[in-house]
This record gives sequence, C-alpha cells and structure tokens, in this order.
Amino acid sequence: MSVVKPRVKLVPVGSVDAFKDALLTNTPQTLRALLACAPARSMEPIKPAWLDLLVNSQISVSVIEDVAPGCTLHLPPDMTVRGDPAPPSGPSPSPQVPPAAVAPPIPGPVPTAAAPTEIAPPPAGAHHPEQLDDRQTVVRAHYQEIRQVAAFLRAGLSVLVVCDKLIVRHLGTEMVQKAGLKEEVLNLAASDPAAATLMSPRQQQFARLKEQIQRLKEGMVLVVPHLDLLAGGADTLSSEARELTEILFDQSACLMLAFADRSLELPEVLSARFAVRYAITGVQRVAHEPDGTPRRLCEALVTRSEAAQFIGFDAVGLYKHVAGMNPLRLRDAIKYAVAEEARSGPVAVSRLVHAIRAFKAQTSAKFEVPEITFDQIGGYEGVKRQILEALRLMKGATHLPDEALRRELIPRGLLFHGPPGTGKTLFAKAIAKALDATILVVSGPEVTDKYVGESKRKVRDLFAEARRNAPSVLVFDEFDAIATERTARDDGGSRAGNALVAQILTEMDGFRPEVPMLVIGSTNRLDIIDEALLRPSRFRPIGIERPDMEARRAIAKIHAKTFHLLDQTSEALFDLIAHYTEGFNGDEIRSLFRDACVGQFCNDPPVMADASRFGFLVGSIRRGLQQREADKASRRSPTARMSRPSPPAPTSTMYDLA
Repeated sequence: MSVVKPRVKLVPVGSVDAFKDALLTNTPQTLRALLACAPARSMEPIKPAWLDLLVNSQISVSVIEDVAPGCTLHLPPDMTVRGDPAPPSGPSPSPQVPPAAVAPPIPGPVPTAAAPTEIAPPPAGAHHPEQLDDRQTVVRAHYQEIRQVAAFLRAGLSVLVVCDKLIVRHLGTEMVQKAGLKEEVLNLAASDPAAATLMSPRQQQFARLKEQIQRLKEGMVLVVPHLDLLAGGADTLSSEARELTEILFDQSACLMLAFADRSLELPEVLSARFAVRYAITGVQRVAHEPDGTPRRLCEALVTRSEAAQFIGFDAVGLYKHVAGMNPLRLRDAIKYAVAEEARSGPVAVSRLVHAIRAFKAQTSAKFEVPEITFDQIGGYEGVKRQILEALRLMKGATHLPDEALRRELIPRGLLFHGPPGTGKTLFAKAIAKALDATILVVSGPEVTDKYVGESKRKVRDLFAEARRNAPSVLVFDEFDAIATERTARDDGGSRAGNALVAQILTEMDGFRPEVPMLVIGSTNRLDIIDEALLRPSRFRPIGIERPDMEARRAIAKIHAKTFHLLDQTSEALFDLIAHYTEGFNGDEIRSLFRDACVGQFCNDPPVMADASRFGFLVGSIRRGLQQREADKASRRSPTARMSRPSPPAPTSTMYDLA
C-alpha cells in the first residue's frame, strides 16, 4: 500500500526565483533547512513533524506566486520570517497578509544626489562577517570539503584534489591541520645550487621530490600543490609523467595530498596512485562559520558593510550568479561591485548583479556581456516560443514532482541548425541576455589541433572557463567540425574525432544543476552530428530556416530603425521589400539597409533611400546570388543542386536594374 506524501503550498517572502533556486538544489534537504535558507509562509498550517521530512522524497512542495487579497497565510512552526518582528511568546493567530507584504518589491536605483549619507544596516536576520581575509574565505566556503578530505587523510588514504589553483594554498594547510597531521609541502626550488648546472629544472624537481619523500615520518603528509605541472599537464604518458609515476608508485606507503587543476587532465595511471580522487567545483549554496554553524553562502562571504551598499541585498537570489566561481574570485567580484557601483552610497541590488557580470567578462579574455534581446530579432515566433520554453525550465519548473525529473527534461544545450545568415548567433546572444549570462562564441575549427590530446584539452578549458563565469552561454559555431558522427575506422583522424566527441559528452554530463550554464551549437549539417549529442538531455535541435514573409517584414523594420531610415520608409515599401526578398536570409536583408544608409548619408551627392534605390539594391543582391548558384552548379551534378526559391515576377520599381 503506497503512502501519500504530505503536500504544502508555500508563498515566498522575497524573490520567487530565489526560492525556486533553493527548492531545486541537487542536495537533499529537509523542509526546515529549505525554509531557513529561503523564507516562506504557507497557505495552510504546517505540522511540526513535517519540518524534518525531506523535500520531494518525503514531502511535496508547491510554490504559489499569486495570492488573492485577504488570503490567510501561516508562519512555519517555531520559525520566524526574515523582516518580521520578534516571534511571539505563545501561540498566535495566523496573520492576514496582503500581497504586498508577501513579496515586497525591490526598490529601484537610488540617485546619487539622494543617496543617504549613512550606511543602512543589513536585513534583519542576516549574519554577515565584519571582515574577511583569503584564508577565512576559503575555509568558510569549503568547510565541508576540508572536513571530508581530512577524514580520508586520518584514515591513511592519499587524496588527489581537483580544484582551481587559486585556492590550493589555503586548502592544503587547512586539510592537513584538520586531520591532526603535520604537512611537508613539496618545495620545487633546487636544494643544491651547484646541482643546477648539472640537471635540468625537471630533474631538479624530481630529485627534490625523492628527497622530501625520504624525509617523511609518522604523522606527516607530503603536500604536492601542483601535481599536474610535474606531470606535464597532459593526459598522455610523457617521459616526465613516466618518471613521476615510477617515483610515486615506488613510495606507495607515503601519505600524500596532491592538487591538480580541473582544466589539466592527468594520466589515469598517475591518478590511480591516490586512493581517493576528490573534485571541488565552484561553491556550494551553504557556507559555514569557523565553529561549523551553517550560513547562506552570500551571507558568509559578504561583509556587513558590503551588503549594506546594495538595497534589497538577497543572499539567496545572488547565489546563482556566483555558483561557478571559486570563493576568492567571488570576493574579488564583490569588491569590484562595491568600488564600481556604490562609490557614492547605497544602490539597488540589481546594480550588484550587473557589476558581477561585468567583472566576469573583464577578467576573462574570451567572455562578453551581450546586449541583444529577443525584441531585436524580427519574426521567428515559433523559434522564440521553443527557446522561451527551455529557458522557463532552466529557471525553475517547480510543478515537477522532483529534481531528478527536472534534470532529465532540461536540455543542457541547444543545437541551432539551418542555412547561414539566419541569426543563429543572434539567438544565442539573446538567450544569454535573458539569463543575465556572459557569452563566448568559438568556431568549431578553432578547437581542432594536429597534436594528440590538444583538442580535448581545449574543450576542457572552454567548459571550465564557462563554469567559472556562470551564468554563461558557450556557443560552438560550425559545430559539425567537432561533433561529427563517430566511426569504427581505425585511422588516426577518426580516433581523434571520436575522442573529441567523447570529451564533449563527458563535459555535457558533468553539469551541476545549481550552476546555470547552457551550451549552444550551430550547424548547417544536422545530418552528420553524432546521435549521442542529440539526446534531449544534451542538445535539443531547433531549426532556424530562412525567414518567411512576415519575418522578413519584421526584420526590415528593425534594420530600418537601426540605420535611421524608419521615418522615410512607408508601410507599403516594407510590404514590397518583404515580398521581393523571398529566399533572402536576415543578413542579406540587413545589407539592403546598410547600403541604403551609406548612399543617403555618406555619398556626395546623396542617394535617397526610396523605392527605386531599394529595388536596385535587391536586384544587385539577387544577381550575386544567381551568379553563385551558377558557379556551384558548374562544380557539381544537376541532381545535387540546391537552388534558392525563385523570386516573384517584378511588378513595380523594386527591380530597377537599368
């Protein structure tokens, strides 16, 4: 007989999106922990015993976004909601809460002239530290990871930790101290200056490693901060990796704590030397005080004075914007935001999010902050609906029964396929803008390399950088260059291509649900993409074909506005342009208005952008297209010809080809 799970309907006190993020975390949590992290009231009284039930598996939670005026809402048992007055001493009737009190609006930006001269206190119930240094930051953010690795070391197990190099120095010391052991840090400097003239730098490092291993005593741990650099940073067995492997396996009884960057893959035989391999990627939703008290991450790593600079500071909602960063980079982003946005006094919290996005783009040579919106893309309403459905799933579909189902439904990637010039990259940038994300566009052929393992390394680097900059959108243009269907042929090129596809699959399956990241591929050849990449949980194919007449008209109006020709272009002329540009892509329609703008504003004498001018430009582009089609036809058989649609018969001055 099945047991019916209790069901509660919760009304978030603050941001609905922030509550959904907390609800959809991949870490099992009780209802009590959820409400402590994301305060809410309930539509019906909650039984005290329900607070200790696991969300989704033992109790179902629904999110109510709209509450009717006068609806009675209830406080959770023995709990207070942030911003409420102190809890009453005894039972109290459930208050009548108007909708405005359920979800208070965040104040808008405060003008500089009206900024208060005194710093406002942080929200009631917040626990921000007064100050933080780098060591405290790392310990607070990775408290649980430090304790876990320390437990392995106490048990006499060597551990390989894969994480960002920036935090290695603080992690190693804390892990060894927490284990109650003494650390011996590998010093790669030459111990004997005279030997430097007889040995290469790598030989000196290995000699130093042997020396320190032999010095180890009971209760000591050899800490190797940069094992990946010693091994050459490649997944193949180089001569250095072979020598290092021999040294480490000869001293298998030595207790070691080694670190490697996640973008540098170690040879499997070297990784196998360690009993435990532990990965630290980004930061978790919960941090800890030095005494182990759990705190929301963006409370524990943001000082009191910094939080007070942003009106409406929301520690829960901010997490999704920093989840992929290591704690020291997170602190750098907060410092940058305060210095850049709050120089003259407190500002709206939206300015904090904007500054963090800008910081990510400025600290990465590859990523940028897009400004394209869906409103700036004409037509394609069906494509927009598909994309917005996927974005709604990504932002949080709380009506689903559990997180496992959500992870199955959400595409980690989208695959745009269609002819060139149809706006595939524009759609990717609009998606990034909708997600408040940074974006990186990389051409598929840029990833390929003639050296063994280099292509895989480049893919790992791109995904690692995208995670660090999350929320982010990673775009692979000409995706078919790196994702063609795998074959059984045994030649070197086929093996390299198969390995590259396998690496992409590995990266796609390694996503953390709380790190918002989307991968987009664009291709003209959907038929040659490997089938494993087209699974709904990996890449969801979306066709973007040449625009229809309605879309062409919308595209024309957008470009007319961009090139300052909207006031002199009539609705009838837009109809004619849409009619006679059948078969054109969006880029070709843009070129019409660009050339018309050049003629009117840059030529001497000016050439007015009227119907005759547009007719001449349409005819010029049409002749160029026909010439290219004729050239293609001469190089291939007639049966393989893929001609564009024939244009309508000219009935006006649109084709003034004289």
